[in-house]
Amino acid sequence: MDELFGTLSDGTAVHRWTLERAGVRVRVLSYGGIVQSVEVPDAAGRTADVVLGFPDLDGYLKHPEPFLGAVIGRYANRIAGGRFPLDGREYALARNDGPNSLHGGERGFDRRVWDVAPVAHGVRLSRVSPHGEEGFPGRLAVTVTYTLAASGALRIAYEAVTDAPTIVNPTHHGYWNLSGSGDAGGHELRLAASRYTPVDADLIPTGALEDVSGSRFDFRTARPVGSGYDHNFVLDKGVTGTAEEVAELYDPGSGRTLTVATTEPGLQLYTADHLSGPFLPGAGIALETQHFPDSPNRPEFPSTVLRPGEVFRSETVYGFGTRDR
Repeated sequence: MDELFGTLSDGTAVHRWTLERAGVRVRVLSYGGIVQSVEVPDAAGRTADVVLGFPDLDGYLKHPEPFLGAVIGRYANRIAGGRFPLDGREYALARNDGPNSLHGGERGFDRRVWDVAPVAHGVRLSRVSPHGEEGFPGRLAVTVTYTLAASGALRIAYEAVTDAPTIVNPTHHGYWNLSGSGDAGGHELRLAASRYTPVDADLIPTGALEDVSGSRFDFRTARPVGSGYDHNFVLDKGVTGTAEEVAELYDPGSGRTLTVATTEPGLQLYTADHLSGPFLPGAGIALETQHFPDSPNRPEFPSTVLRPGEVFRSETVYGFGTRDR
């Protein structure tokens, strides 16, 4: 179902699409490809919205920095110094996070209006990022497809092609709160990652892949998330051709569970310690599947380079369930 959600100052209409299947209801906006809401039942059958979102377009326009529920691109996470080398040339990007580039720059995919078309059990968003947008080379044609599986799982599939060598690393920036309100720090997280990428004071990876054993980064056995995380975890499975389960989030209060399966090699855990405005710090937990931060400047990390003739593909599946409390 398609409805008008609002209008930008230049007159561009923003639409909202509602997807429903297997007791799950998801609302997607053409602005930023934002997943505005995800309604799922708890262990007692009571439904609540388990992602952070605003009730109207004005909320997203006034508070863009949390990137609530948006498609992030061209490059999710940070690129050190807002610069990267490619084929012997250095490219300069918008610096919107101190000295660094973050989440695609000053006006990334999260602040663009996408073309939307219905597909079976979902919608396909598309746009063309022109050569030079936010400093990135190449004309990049991108699609992001949201579908609901028969189980009610939300599948997000990305595809992109370019006419010149470039870098690509999109993600979904949803903030999950399986209780539907309050602080999410008591949620329990299990994460199939034996290593993480430690960072410097600007949250740029040092280049090391550090063992999580005996540290606060060890989520291989489920435990409460707490706070103080904005770190990339190195998934044990690496890059895969099909999505494999890498994480489970559980809310003991409601009994809701969220599983994450992905083709990506990394997952950024962000505990939203810096949320402000209508949302309090810790009100949601972001589980951003991705390649590693600053990969274009780290040849030892999995590559994010896309060349003409190649097709970038990535898939992440968020599954919903319940467990006895």
